[in-house]
Amino acid sequence: MSLALEEILRLPGLAQMTVRAGQRNLQRRVRWPYVAENEGIAEWVMGGELVFVTGINHPRGEANLLSLVEDGDAVGVAGLVILTGGSFIQQIPPKVIERAEQLGLSLIEQPYALKMVVVTHLIGTALVQMAQARRSRDDIIGQLLTGDYPSLAIARQRAAHMQLALDEPRRLVALRLAGDEVFEHHAPEQAERLWQSSQQALEDCLQAWCRTQAGAVTAQLPGDLFVLLLPDVPNLRGGLAQLHQQLRVIAGDAGVYLGMSCLAEDCAHYRQALNEARQALDVAQHLRPASGLCDFSELGVLRLLQGISDRGLIDSFVSQTLGRLIETGRKHPYALLHTLDALLGANGNALQAAARLGLHRNTINQRMGRIEQLSGQSLDDPLFRMNAAVAMLIWRMTAAQGKE
Repeated sequence: MSLALEEILRLPGLAQMTVRAGQRNLQRRVRWPYVAENEGIAEWVMGGELVFVTGINHPRGEANLLSLVEDGDAVGVAGLVILTGGSFIQQIPPKVIERAEQLGLSLIEQPYALKMVVVTHLIGTALVQMAQARRSRDDIIGQLLTGDYPSLAIARQRAAHMQLALDEPRRLVALRLAGDEVFEHHAPEQAERLWQSSQQALEDCLQAWCRTQAGAVTAQLPGDLFVLLLPDVPNLRGGLAQLHQQLRVIAGDAGVYLGMSCLAEDCAHYRQALNEARQALDVAQHLRPASGLCDFSELGVLRLLQGISDRGLIDSFVSQTLGRLIETGRKHPYALLHTLDALLGANGNALQAAARLGLHRNTINQRMGRIEQLSGQSLDDPLFRMNAAVAMLIWRMTAAQGKE
């Protein structure tokens, strides 16, 4: 469990600690405090530490402090705290502050009079309390998601005590890393290390993202499944698409996919919503949409396509059904596909399709004629409309839409 650096600086008793550089990265997570006893720290930290430099056991001149800043940034420490005053480090050299600011490493000054034992006790206690609160929260959410609770009333009471507003309408999003390529392309020990690192980075990213979304809650179920409980706000899909872009960077060799449930009116419906989100996630992992997200309410026939193990068959079906309608030599190569999509959405009504696309009726008629000419099919043929609707659904979800 971890706390953001800015949360630590707000702990009662730590008001004397002053940020001297790296203000923009105070959201970095602190896993534990570490007091640097050696000349360098690169060999002694793994990332996420709040490193304290006292100068008691080793001289800390400007050159050494600059080296610590470089090492801390390279290894990924959460921040660097330098104790000043007393008979050791009198002040932080300006060049050290300047370099930390350039790197974005949070550099904090602590007066020597503020005892280290007090500071580390406060931070350690806060981390333990955070871990306990997180376990309680995950326990409550896990019970509601699985339906494994002795009493729904008690579960709601516990949620209210933890200030979890779970009785409002929410969407559930299930996500996980797809680690097949990680374990296929790396030796077992290295693969496991990469996997655990990616899992932790994913958890940190989700927590940071949820802090920017009013009412958002994240939890991790046993295994590798992460769950987001999100208010049904406007442009939720757009926000999740941006989140997916962040997660892809973290995932590296491992892919990451999301499945979203229908709207759950309150926590009594979380079990069903989780089942929907998992089904949508399975489809997302199989079809690999460009957005990384599948919405259960839009799956329909895609749940049947999920049973086709050869993805080439699906791609071939889409290509045979729609491929001729992509006019690569034109300014708007996907115009016919958008027209076909609008016609299917309007049940073949050309006037409604024209209004939806903001086009003149004559333009729609011309495009309808071209669709039939290029496809060799009639828009009046119910079989073609069915095939086209399925192919369009797949096309919208795949990387093809990224080429528009």
